[in-house]
Amino acid sequence: MNTTNITDKAERKAVKRKARKAAPPKAKRAEGVARGSNKKKVKVLAKGQRKR
Repeated sequence: MNTTNITDKAERKAVKRKARKAAPPKAKRAEGVARGSNKKKVKVLAKGQRKR
């Protein structure tokens, strides 16, 4: 949403919040898509070794 033409911070915030409320809900993330701390960790190997 483009709010660059609104200079007042409080008004811009209100417009954004209203737009966010009116927007349709976002789709759930696909099953099996790990994100954040659930991602697979890369093992720390000895120096000089290839990681992948």
